[in-house]
Amino acid sequence: MNTMDNLEKQLICPICLEMFTKPVVILPCQHNLCRKCANDVFQASNPYLPTRGGSLTSGGRFRCPSCRHEVVLDRHGVYGLQRNLLVENIIDMFKQESSSTKPEPERKEGMPMCDVHEEEKINIYCVTHGVPTCSMCKVFGAHKDCEVAPITSIYQTKKTELSDGIAMMVGNNDRMQGIISQLEEACRAIEENGRRQKTLVCEKFDLLYSVLEAKKREMSQKVTAEQEEKVNYIRGLTRKYGDHLEESCKMVELGIQTMEEPEMALFLQNTKPLLKKLAEASSTAHLDKVERGYENMDHYTVDFNKEGKALRSLDFPHEDEDEDEEDEDGEAGTEEGEGAQTVSGGSAVTAASVEPPATQQSSSSPSAAKSAAST
Repeated sequence: MNTMDNLEKQLICPICLEMFTKPVVILPCQHNLCRKCANDVFQASNPYLPTRGGSLTSGGRFRCPSCRHEVVLDRHGVYGLQRNLLVENIIDMFKQESSSTKPEPERKEGMPMCDVHEEEKINIYCVTHGVPTCSMCKVFGAHKDCEVAPITSIYQTKKTELSDGIAMMVGNNDRMQGIISQLEEACRAIEENGRRQKTLVCEKFDLLYSVLEAKKREMSQKVTAEQEEKVNYIRGLTRKYGDHLEESCKMVELGIQTMEEPEMALFLQNTKPLLKKLAEASSTAHLDKVERGYENMDHYTVDFNKEGKALRSLDFPHEDEDEDEEDEDGEAGTEEGEGAQTVSGGSAVTAASVEPPATQQSSSSPSAAKSAAST
């Protein structure tokens, strides 16, 4: 019995949730559907295709309700799908086996009975209240003044409505799946575009870093060159003063030795040239003197406040700025001849006005200071 129950579950249509109704069609994904259910799903997924007699007459596509595989149909529609004769034969054998093993009374026991008339089974449908009931309720009970209909016709109607609703939901699910795919694609595109733009921004900043590094090396080399020139000059002057001091010390020693000479004649002979040498040694007129403030390097002071403000104001261009730039480009493009010369002259003035103050002040070289010191 469990085997028959399991077999019955395998013969349930995923659309109408009942046993397959012949003819049974097999989809390319190897799942089965009632042809009517397949046609309902196909019509719901292709609402704008032309129909004839309730069936689509041209090709289209829909998704399998079991695995969501896309089924593409030709101009014959669902009637172009192959029938699964094996499943139809299994259904026939299952029904024969079920009819022989299940007695009729047991099948009746599964039918719902009326709550008021317990001996009566529910066999009609009250259209007024929208509930199933029994014949006794219509004749004597609460539904005697209501509009009723056979339960079989209402069953078919509601089943059709449910099938149509399921087919519509399947179509809506397909559309939602398409929207989700589009959103996922948009998300991937945004991520890719973001990565590309970040790379471009980093490249621009790297270029700006390289310009700043080159400018820093250039200005540092200017300071270093003057520093080395001044230091070398001072060291050379220090050596000259050292040599002069050493010679003076020798003269002092020679004078002390001469002072100790006991012979007056010899003393007087040595004193005259010694006094001349002492006078020459005490003179420093031939040595350069360093001008006051010669060690100062303040003329290389820089002020980057303006440039710092410009760097801190770096940002992406806004739409209004882009429109203004386009307008300015258009106006500049219409000016010719004299206007072009004016623009060129303005560029030259601008280049001269932004010359770094350190470059202008660096004209005070150590050689100029040395010449001033020597005078």
